[in-house]
Amino acid sequence: MSKPSIPKGTRDFTPAIMARRQWIFSTLREAFEARGFVPIETPAMESLATLTGKYGEEGDQLIFKLLNNGDFLAKAQDDTLAARDSKSLAFQISKKALRYDLTVPFARFVTMHRNDLPMPFKRYQMQTVWRGDRPGRGRYQEFVQCDADIIGSTGILCELELVSLFDEALRALRVPGYRILVNDRRILAGIAASIGVGVDRLTDWTVAVDKHDKVGLDGVCEELERRGFDGGVQEGTRRLFGMTASGVAGMEALLHAFAHPQVEEGVASLKALWALATSEGIGEPELVFAPGLARGLNYYTGAIFEVQVVDAPVGSICGGGRYDDLTGIFGMPGVSGVGISFGADRIYDVLEHFDAFPPDLATDLDVLVLHMGEESLDAMLQAARLCRERGLRTEVYPDAAKLKKQFKYADDRQVPHVLVLGSDEVEAGTCTLRDMRSGEQVTEPLNQVMDRLGA
Repeated sequence: MSKPSIPKGTRDFTPAIMARRQWIFSTLREAFEARGFVPIETPAMESLATLTGKYGEEGDQLIFKLLNNGDFLAKAQDDTLAARDSKSLAFQISKKALRYDLTVPFARFVTMHRNDLPMPFKRYQMQTVWRGDRPGRGRYQEFVQCDADIIGSTGILCELELVSLFDEALRALRVPGYRILVNDRRILAGIAASIGVGVDRLTDWTVAVDKHDKVGLDGVCEELERRGFDGGVQEGTRRLFGMTASGVAGMEALLHAFAHPQVEEGVASLKALWALATSEGIGEPELVFAPGLARGLNYYTGAIFEVQVVDAPVGSICGGGRYDDLTGIFGMPGVSGVGISFGADRIYDVLEHFDAFPPDLATDLDVLVLHMGEESLDAMLQAARLCRERGLRTEVYPDAAKLKKQFKYADDRQVPHVLVLGSDEVEAGTCTLRDMRSGEQVTEPLNQVMDRLGA
């Protein structure tokens, strides 16, 4: 019999880990709802046609496709099988896929429910997504995204709201040294045009540029050469990443280095965002103008965001941007939106690396009532009920085991308080409260014990 295992890129979560994950989710939920975002959910599965063509060539290859039920080869064409044409074969044997992100399903959702949604519509969504990435540190094939989107408005206040949301949520999550990198796809398009990249090659160029953090500048140029870009494009790309000025000064320098109407349009928009963010108290070093930031997804058209953490063991922990016509692919053109995504799993890895989690998250039980035998059962259950009525997470040990075993269980669960209602306490109408951290204990009437517990 083989040993049990799970697929690479997936994980089990113990109760201690789940306590931390739930804290991350609840902190983000509170931040979302404080700004008026409302929750939605979409299915884990989407039609393969819904997802394909939205994430770029490389992204499409990472979509987990689901085989058709039954004889999935029944509709496979012989010539496709003979040619080993996997791309064409995929659509013959698979009609569904696991969602790759939450943004494209959200665009589909808005299109289908357009008559029921107020516009602008602000939604948040926290669900699992799947990508066929090579598993590694901070890179999983199954992970949770926590998204916030505003759709139905082109106003710059939407971008400001999401930058502010980044700042507030990451502070609440105790993430140290985070940097909110901001750029604009119009700037990239203008730069690309000014250095000789044709409109039909823009996606190829941005995909290569987006790899800068992983492969460095030389790696980007090698990728450009592999994709057929000439030396002029490579030199222009080197000039882009050689720029050192930050903030508004960096935007001005970019205007002089790469003169193009789209660069001017993108810079003007970012300047407006910078002024608003500054008035909100958000600035350097947390807010960073990153002219080389590309975000490889095809659907971004305006401002783009990415959050990185200084000296972290993983790459970006959040991302997002403006998409002007994502719903147009589903028959609802002209609806602009902007959204961001928090990578809960990478945020977890960062907080664990810096030992930044709150110290008391492992405590999932406030009170343990020891089992002192059948004669004390009514008193034990009454005490537990009173504790729960006062909001204390309370458990009654299920068996009349030896006290040493019950106290060990309390230690294993890191329970701060234990209640003992033996025959002596029941007869006297009292209860013994033991503080498991200090070792101190008192015996007094149950109502006074409740007062001590802060209930």
